[in-house]
Amino acid sequence: MPPTAIITDTDSSLPIALAEKYNIVQVPIIVQFGEESFQDVYEIDNAVVFARVDREGKLPTTAAPSPGKFVEAYKSAFAAGADQILCLTISSEMSAVYAAARTAAELFPDKTIKVVDSRTVAFGEGLMAIEAAKSIANGCSMDEAITAAVDLRDRTHLFAALSTVKYLAMSGRVGQVAAGFAKLLDVKPILTLRNEKLEMLERIRTQKKAWTRIIQLALDAAGGCAIEQLAILHVNAPEAAARFEEQVRSALPCPAEIHCVEMTPGLSIHTGAGLVGVVLVTQK
Repeated sequence: MPPTAIITDTDSSLPIALAEKYNIVQVPIIVQFGEESFQDVYEIDNAVVFARVDREGKLPTTAAPSPGKFVEAYKSAFAAGADQILCLTISSEMSAVYAAARTAAELFPDKTIKVVDSRTVAFGEGLMAIEAAKSIANGCSMDEAITAAVDLRDRTHLFAALSTVKYLAMSGRVGQVAAGFAKLLDVKPILTLRNEKLEMLERIRTQKKAWTRIIQLALDAAGGCAIEQLAILHVNAPEAAARFEEQVRSALPCPAEIHCVEMTPGLSIHTGAGLVGVVLVTQK
């Protein structure tokens, strides 16, 4: 364990292999089907979630980890040799994770624990955690690592298209009648990060047009700047993500490495299966 431990939550959509590579600990969001509770990523994945949703016709709920879960993570980090902890959480506008992490930190008055509201979500949050971990590995102080992570966040953009409004209808976020009309029209809502949470940006008629629009939005967001990092984001749709990546590579000035990242159940429950999108970081 590095002298400064990096902790985040599973809403960061960090693949386990990447988290392990950078020694990042993820505290799991809780996914609840009735009385049954599961730890996001570690005990349940999108394939299981949406098979059950389609079978039962009902969405599960999600909950922030308890302060006790963060206490466990903090204790483990210190026991493994960390001198201090930097904890980055999903936007406080979207979840109570930040509050839980702060409450837990207050139980360690003699230790240095900084809890930072990432003000972002999904792999945008994950990239911030990676940037902080890289900074620490390069000898930066915790404050310098936070500054680097925030700077990266301010250059990060996310655009994604839903494949269906079925799950929005199940959540009650759109009415059943409206969902029926949307299905008939094959509408694909496009999401982006705005006001520190995921919001609907546009409604596009077909998947083909939605993917084309996402690529245009990414180009516009880059504003002529080089793209430093890029990831394909999806929910239980690896084949669609692979097809979309081909289009992205042919249309955008991509870096050599592109991550393919699956949004984790703590978030995907709210967007539905089939989402495909892009997360990009522009150069300064």
